[in-house]
Amino acid sequence: MSTEGKLNKITVSTVRDMKHKGEKITMLTAYDYPTAAAMDEAGIDLILVGDSLGMVVLGYDSTLPVTMDDMIHHTKAVSRAVKRAMVIGDMPFMSYQTSAEEAVYNAGRFLQEAGAHAVKLEGGREVAEVVRKISAAGIPVMAHLGLTPQSIHQLGGYKVQGKESAAALRIMEDAKILEEAGAFSVVLECVPTGLAEKITSSLQIATIGIGGGVHCDGQVLVVHDMLGMFERFTPKFVKKYARLNMEMKKAIGEYIKEVKQGTFPGPEHSFK
Repeated sequence: MSTEGKLNKITVSTVRDMKHKGEKITMLTAYDYPTAAAMDEAGIDLILVGDSLGMVVLGYDSTLPVTMDDMIHHTKAVSRAVKRAMVIGDMPFMSYQTSAEEAVYNAGRFLQEAGAHAVKLEGGREVAEVVRKISAAGIPVMAHLGLTPQSIHQLGGYKVQGKESAAALRIMEDAKILEEAGAFSVVLECVPTGLAEKITSSLQIATIGIGGGVHCDGQVLVVHDMLGMFERFTPKFVKKYARLNMEMKKAIGEYIKEVKQGTFPGPEHSFK
């Protein structure tokens, strides 16, 4: 938890200060009001309304079908719950790739309509001008390098990025370019630990790892993964802190049994 205190609002300045103090930054995804409220009350620093909602909430096979309207809808719900954490809206596929002007407009929607405090977008040097223009509009930008799920067809699947020296050098260069373009932090997904450590030490902005090892300035996981709610697959970098899917099925099974047997509702759940 931030040393600034539980109720002090997390801002871009807070994130910068945490990096410079060596204080680890905590981040999770959320897509609804009750989950975001629980995270905020627990003391999470950053909440990402990720386009991963396409897979873990909406049931798609990838993040690609997620729309701006989907993202705005879920970000609104999260923002209503949050008092302390920074809320970051994930810019979905084709919301920033067509032009810098459309990217700025869509990023602005996250703040103006949905109550987010920042946006996240994927890509390296090819999105540097977009990052620069969104930042110039007063909208904080979190960058995202390594495994970028919106480019999964181009990358050839969900696999570690930057293992070869040329690829590692490109990711390092991209991180510096994005920092210079105005990004306040960068997610490093599925990159070797040594590479993430080098990038983290070379940047003034914070790095947030997801499959990037312990040397990143902070960590992020998809909440449905770490709570054991999403069972379709589990990436190597996920630690399951709970098995809520099993608990849910157990509770639902008990409910079905009691309704079938006529033991629920009992007198204590009924009115006279």
